Amino acid sequence: MPAGTDEILVVGTGSWGTALAVMLARYKPVSLLCRDEEEFLRLQQDRANRRFLDGVPFPQDLRLGYDAEAACAQASIVILLVPSSRIRDNARLLARHLSTKHVVLSGAKGLEHGSLLRMTQVLEQELSSAGVSVGALSGPNLAREIAAGKRATAVVASENADALTIALPALNTPQFRVYANSDVTGVELGGALKNVIAIGAGAVDGLEAGENGKAAFVTRGLAEIARLGVAAGAHPLTFAGLTGLGDLLATVSSPNSRNRRVGEELARGRTLQEVRASLAPQVAEGIETTRVARELATRHGVEMPITEQTYQVLFEGKSVADAVEHLMFRDPRHEFDA
Repeated sequence: MPAGTDEILVVGTGSWGTALAVMLARYKPVSLLCRDEEEFLRLQQDRANRRFLDGVPFPQDLRLGYDAEAACAQASIVILLVPSSRIRDNARLLARHLSTKHVVLSGAKGLEHGSLLRMTQVLEQELSSAGVSVGALSGPNLAREIAAGKRATAVVASENADALTIALPALNTPQFRVYANSDVTGVELGGALKNVIAIGAGAVDGLEAGENGKAAFVTRGLAEIARLGVAAGAHPLTFAGLTGLGDLLATVSSPNSRNRRVGEELARGRTLQEVRASLAPQVAEGIETTRVARELATRHGVEMPITEQTYQVLFEGKSVADAVEHLMFRDPRHEFDA
C-alpha cells in the first residue's frame, strides 16, 4: 500500500472526535473536519469546542477544515468519530475523495439499526469502490480524560496487515498506546455491547444496590457480550482485552459515561425522553444498540437476559426494579451457562 502524507484526519466534532484530535495534535500532524463552514468559523475563532468539550483549548498545530476533498488529500489515515447512525452518510460523502492510499477507521461504538451491521461492515459497503483499507479504533477511552492529557490505551482492529502497519505508529503517542488486533468482529461487538451493560450498571447505581450487586451485574454482562460475540465469529479472548473487559470497566464506573448515566437516571424515575433531552446534543449509543443487540441475539440463537430486560425498560415501560427482580429470580443454573 503506498504511503500517503503523515496527516491524520479526524471526522466528527463531538466530544470524542474533538478529544482525540486535540490529543493527537499535541504530537502529530492532525486535521479536524468540521461539518460546514459555519462550524469551522466558530471553532476557528474560539480555538475550542465549547459545545461538546468546553474548557479544552485546541493545540496551536491542530488544523481545522470543512473541505472534505482537501482534507482527504492531505491525509493517509481517516478516523470517523461520528455517532453510529451517521457513519453510512459520512462514508458516502467521503467516498469520492478516498483512494488506496487511505486507511479508514471507525471509532463509533454502535451497530446499524435495520441492517444489524457493525461499523466496519458499513464502511466496507460504502467505500468498496475507493479501495481503502478499513478498520476499527476502540478501547477504554473517555473523552474528557483523553483531552485532559491522562494516559490511555486503545486497539486498532483490521484484517489488513498493511493497515495495522500504517496505523499503529501513526496513532501511538506518549499518552496513547495503541495495540493491534485482527479480530474486528470481537473488537467492534465488545465496544458496542458494553454500552448496553453500562446502562444496566448505571441503573444498579441508581438503585443504590451496592458494590456486590454491581460487580455481579458487570460480570454477568461481560459473559453475555462474549456469548453473542463468539456466536458471531469473534475470538473469545478478545473480550478479556482492552475492547472487552477494559472498555466495560471504564464505562460502567465513570461519572462521565453517558450510557451509565442513562441507567442511573431511569432508576431514579426519569423517563427515557427526559434522559435523552438532558444529554442533548450528545447521544448515548447504548440505547439504540440495545434494540439491535436483541435482534442479533435472536438471529444467532443466543440468550441475553440482561439485554432483554434493558430493552423492556427502555422501550416497553418496564420499571428498573422489576427488571432487576426478574434477573434475580431466573431459574438456578451453572455459572457458565446462559
